[in-house]
Amino acid sequence: MGPPSMPPSFRPEDELEHLTKKMLYDMENPPADEYFGRCARCGENVVGEGTGCTAMDQVFHVDCFTCIICNNKLRGQPFYAVEKKAYCEPCYINTLEQCNVCSKPIMERILRATGKAYHPHCFTCVMCHRSLDGIPFTVDAGGLIHCIEDFHKKFAPRCSVCKEPIMPAPGQEETVRIVALDRDFHVHCYRCEDCGGLLSEGDNQGCYPLDGHILCKTCNSTRIRVLTAKASTDL
Repeated sequence: MGPPSMPPSFRPEDELEHLTKKMLYDMENPPADEYFGRCARCGENVVGEGTGCTAMDQVFHVDCFTCIICNNKLRGQPFYAVEKKAYCEPCYINTLEQCNVCSKPIMERILRATGKAYHPHCFTCVMCHRSLDGIPFTVDAGGLIHCIEDFHKKFAPRCSVCKEPIMPAPGQEETVRIVALDRDFHVHCYRCEDCGGLLSEGDNQGCYPLDGHILCKTCNSTRIRVLTAKASTDL
């Protein structure tokens, strides 16, 4: 008596019953040659030395263990298993995303930013070239990636006194910018042009501009007296 055969048409539950009966038959009637199991690809018995191989915790005929894409035989060859599917190395690499910077396939960890994929070591600031993996960053209008510090250095308004960018101190996210007479100032640079006193705090707090000059109240008054006296002398 041979193994049960399938009827011409069958329901899914009939197929399950058929496979169960076939498995029981194979267990009770093992092949005469050495039996290794049932091929995970074709479902037939793997019988005889040298006819099968084991991979991904499954048994295959040598001819059935092939790359899922190109069908090249994989026995004795390096392969990659993805969701119980075997890929030869070239086909696996072709399935990988490419780094937006170096255009090479990303074999290990993928860093995603700005809707693109990167190698972690390729995701760097365009100015200082420091890796930004795990570091806050920002993007300019042209899509170029900057570390926060270099972004401020490049785009922050510059102080009209010291000409340096007005940017947050290291470890800070915000800073104070003072604007007077359409000019930008650091807090510590916002001083009276005559006496050098800070205009943002203390007794001289407040700006009293005169003829485009940044002055405290006292120096403003002094300049006005000088100008008034000169005008009287000229008369």
